[in-house]
Amino acid sequence: MTQETIKEILPHRDNMLLLDELDREEDVALGKYRVRGDEWFLQGHFPGAPVVPGVILCEILAQSVCILLKDAIPEGCIPMYTSMKNVRFRAPVLPGDTVQTRCRITRAKPPFYFAEGSGYVGETLCVKAEFSFAVTERDLCSQRS
Repeated sequence: MTQETIKEILPHRDNMLLLDELDREEDVALGKYRVRGDEWFLQGHFPGAPVVPGVILCEILAQSVCILLKDAIPEGCIPMYTSMKNVRFRAPVLPGDTVQTRCRITRAKPPFYFAEGSGYVGETLCVKAEFSFAVTERDLCSQRS
């Protein structure tokens, strides 16, 4: 699916939509993001030697798995990160690289969903993690207690 179709599933826009393509093969989400080199997160990370920050790689994984939640997200709700564990960064991702993700949901206890994912550049494993989401009413995100 294209980025326009991805926008029908994800609430992310502008500089925070970190997927160019997204596909589904049964219970596996396959995402792609090409690092152009002009992204905001590369501006100071690191001057003269840009590297995609690890938290951005985790966000790319999270956005990828959300295609698998498409039918579980009611109107007016969005998936929110609730945890990350066993995150490992194996190799840097650089401008010009295309990050390819492979993610799957490992357990569901609505409104919580647990997943695992990996990000590659070519055949090189760059990041892997376990993470979870809660499907939350969009209005609750703008309220503070």
